[in-house]
Amino acid sequence: MRRGPAFLLLTAVLGGCVSSPSTTPRETAHKPDTLGLGVAAAPPVADDWWKAFGDPQLDALVDRALDGSPSLASALARMRQAQAELSASRAATYPQVTFDAEEQRERFSNTYIYPPPYAGTTRWIGTVQANFSWSLDFFGKEQAAIDRAHATAEAAALDATAARLALAGAVTQAYIALSRAYVLGDVADDAVKQRQGVFSLMSGRVRAGLDSDASAKQAEALLATAQEDLIRVRADRDLAVHQIAALIGRGADAYDISRPRLNGAALALPDALPADLLARRADIAGAEARIAAAFSGREAARKAFYPDVNLIGLAGWAAIGLAPMLSASSLQYGAGPAVHLPVFDAGTLRANYAGATADLDRSVADYNEAVVGAVKQTADALSELRAVENRAVQEKRALAATQVSFDLSLRRYRSGLSPQLNVFDAEDLLIRARRDDAALSADTASARVTLLMAIGGGFAPTNGNPGELNSKRDGAHD
Repeated sequence: MRRGPAFLLLTAVLGGCVSSPSTTPRETAHKPDTLGLGVAAAPPVADDWWKAFGDPQLDALVDRALDGSPSLASALARMRQAQAELSASRAATYPQVTFDAEEQRERFSNTYIYPPPYAGTTRWIGTVQANFSWSLDFFGKEQAAIDRAHATAEAAALDATAARLALAGAVTQAYIALSRAYVLGDVADDAVKQRQGVFSLMSGRVRAGLDSDASAKQAEALLATAQEDLIRVRADRDLAVHQIAALIGRGADAYDISRPRLNGAALALPDALPADLLARRADIAGAEARIAAAFSGREAARKAFYPDVNLIGLAGWAAIGLAPMLSASSLQYGAGPAVHLPVFDAGTLRANYAGATADLDRSVADYNEAVVGAVKQTADALSELRAVENRAVQEKRALAATQVSFDLSLRRYRSGLSPQLNVFDAEDLLIRARRDDAALSADTASARVTLLMAIGGGFAPTNGNPGELNSKRDGAHD
């Protein structure tokens, strides 16, 4: 009968060992030379790259955003929190001293350990004691925790840097959108004036009996459409102002933004995927730091299997009664080593180790996802910039041709050599060409900013080598 419980206990222990999760890492970080990057490095980008547009108002708006944005403040708060956790981890490696004092009125049992005359009486009993402890960290558990906290703090700092870069890019893009709205407003205003002129011309011809009322009504409808476009573009301009104010952390008090004056040819950018793309991005560097943090966390979990060795000590007084409390005869003290060794924990330590390994794999997978996304984002930005620049060249040709076509159509109509429909068609083509040309000028500046942000937005790398992370990961296999 006694063998039954022992057998069940052994079966449970062995079953737990068989079903325990894996503690071997599975993921490998992508290396830059496997991603098809170019051979040349990207040109250097200044930390305050937006100043290349030569617009003091933009410079002031970006500065205000970096000072007052709630999203950036949140990122900075997370960085400070991670730095505080690092300080706490470092403090755990230093000697710790505490002071305790206690005094209470207590009735002693008549049948317990207290001999007469204390048994059965009510007296004061207290202690005054200083305690000392120091973890010697023979096996590096505390150091692994420090390394993890340090890498976590570094990742949080990189997140704050990435947030700063993204915010500067968002403000600049919103400012370009505002410039676009102003330029399109000019085009819409010119379209209203042009269609007003055509309407006046056709109305005069109708009064002279040279055209039917249908011609004037069609011209009037086109004039109303142009006026509608002007109203819409002005609303877009207001929305862009609202967006900028929100990005800088302000409200309606910041809506007094004047017309942008941007240098559209600003920013020198690469024409291919740069070889140093991954090192230039703060988000990739942050993902690398999280791998390092997860690796250190796994090391801490692995070293939890080893014993803890501490030095402990105490000194103080303990007495029954108030009078003898601080007398020499009530003095007590002691010191010595303390060892804690896990023997049987039903698989808790191994489960923690497996969880830390899974966290390492997740960090590597997140890094790989960020790397693939960065390459795609940069390649998309390059393709978009090339397409916009090529479209802008063709649009210039189209605008010149449509202007000539409209002028000829209008002269022939005045001379009675062509119908009004030719004028309407040529006018519509000219207005669309002007609108597209204006929009492409802003789109080119926006595409340049998008590409600049894709290659790092002015981030200055200091370290980071995924190959080293893979080497450490491979060396950690059991």
